Amino acid sequence: MIGKLIRKKQHTTKRNDLARRIEMAQMESRPAHISIIMDGNGWWATKKALPRVVGHYEGMKTVRKITKFANKVGIKVLTLYAFSTENWSRPKTEVDYLMRLPVEFLGTYLPELIEQNVQVQMIGNHDNLPEHTKYAIKKAVEQTSRNNGLILNFALNYGSRDEIVQSVQQIVNKAQNGDITCEDICEELVSEHLMTSHLSDPDLLIRTSGEIRLSNFMLWQLAYTEFWFTDMLWPDFDEECLMDAIESFQGRNRKFGGLS
Repeated sequence: MIGKLIRKKQHTTKRNDLARRIEMAQMESRPAHISIIMDGNGWWATKKALPRVVGHYEGMKTVRKITKFANKVGIKVLTLYAFSTENWSRPKTEVDYLMRLPVEFLGTYLPELIEQNVQVQMIGNHDNLPEHTKYAIKKAVEQTSRNNGLILNFALNYGSRDEIVQSVQQIVNKAQNGDITCEDICEELVSEHLMTSHLSDPDLLIRTSGEIRLSNFMLWQLAYTEFWFTDMLWPDFDEECLMDAIESFQGRNRKFGGLS
């Protein structure tokens, strides 16, 4: 069963006609919102006897490539799990490097994102982020705020349980202030208080590196999301892999608990 869940890296003649695959995919219903757990950067570097930070740098280049391609295919929202609330437990040198990556990525590619009509957003807690990281994100969000193409949504210092707790706290405060009653509390109200309240729930979740778990990522929002796992490490993930995931999504029957 586990083997069926994981998409093995394959080279087929089908991969040789990416343009045709894009054309065919655009004729069918595409996932409006794709979320990705970008896993395997450190392992990719270790396998090559390189420092782990090299894997993170290569992963950054994959972000650029996949963002451009998702925009080309017509995806509306791309949410990338960049740094979790649990990742602070990693070695300080690695954390410091990860906090510099948004600065480097946005400093290098922001003009390109603007040109491609991409809008940068972020979910997660800003409080613990270094000032240089917060400044780079704030600048990118502001300078792309009028773009209406793909939303590139970074989940940075993000944890789903923390997000849900914050949502509950906000709702309790409103109840205590008399703004709402217990009878007003429903799924829609909880969703409205999440960090993703302005976004649709993901249609498709992708996780790389062969791991099959959610790692505290969008637990509420993924209730009816289609999952696609691959053993490919994030630095090796490419346009053809994303097409594999989209085509798999298009072949599924989404019943949302009902009948087809």
